[in-house]
Amino acid sequence: MWGLVPLFWPLLKPAGAMEILAHRMVWSLVLVALALLVMRRWAWAGELLRQPRKLGLITIAAAVITVNWGVYIWAVNSGHVVEASLGYFINPLVTIAMGVLLLKERLRPVQWVAVAVGFTAVVVLTVGYGRPPWISLCLAFSFATYGLVKKKIGLGGIESLAAETAVQFVPALVYLLWLSAQGRSTFTSQGAGHATLLAATGVVTALPLVCFGAAAIRVPLSTLGLLQYLAPVFQFLLGILYFHEAMPPERWAGFALVWIALALLTGDALRTARAAARALRSRSAVQASAPTAAGTVSAPRKPDSVAAGPDPVDATP
Repeated sequence: MWGLVPLFWPLLKPAGAMEILAHRMVWSLVLVALALLVMRRWAWAGELLRQPRKLGLITIAAAVITVNWGVYIWAVNSGHVVEASLGYFINPLVTIAMGVLLLKERLRPVQWVAVAVGFTAVVVLTVGYGRPPWISLCLAFSFATYGLVKKKIGLGGIESLAAETAVQFVPALVYLLWLSAQGRSTFTSQGAGHATLLAATGVVTALPLVCFGAAAIRVPLSTLGLLQYLAPVFQFLLGILYFHEAMPPERWAGFALVWIALALLTGDALRTARAAARALRSRSAVQASAPTAAGTVSAPRKPDSVAAGPDPVDATP
């Protein structure tokens, strides 16, 4: 669904990117609030209101994802689907770079090589486009920042989306009312079908997220990470095969470098996961053969999953 979403945004024309974005915020909150009402999951809201630090982080997350959503919608409806897909391809590289710069994390040699190859790809693409790939960089950095903030918030997918869209709701509603007062709103002037499609932006936002949340508790995180590469792959293919965007040789070269960097990251993550699993099995075997002081056998710990793909934060393109 996330990979096919570029097919949806053009259906909302003649609405502009800002109007589509505002409707997405408003209708996402309506849909998520109904879901929480049905599931009777409101206890977290009271706890959240008593934590000013978390409220501040949610406000930051809402602001960052607003930029991400707005740029993505504008890019798709302006004929930049391929460049938008690049943003989600390079997102893992940006996430790693932010981990080093902001969190002082240490990288393995292969990860350093992947980041260097990714940086080279951006240089090649800058030459190819005649400018830096601003759309890709904006999407990648906003999404990576969003993931960094979300890790510090620690809310579930639906609850987090509800909190973020609650922050977005009032400004979005005010903007829509202003558009209507100016006679520039397409919600009431383009017929019931157009209004229904604008309202469906809430479903387009929430439904993939619900599926993602259901998958996250059923499959290993490494598998989930690999599957997340499918979204930019689909977007890239749509940009070339459906929207017929140009791909001169220098852009192919830049994309090829990005894919090499991602292959390096994925291979390194899988090797690390397998090594951790082997080490855990060895420890478990030792613990199973050695009784504890109470005469019982200690239970082995479950392995920690290692993501092999993009940081699986809960946001839609």
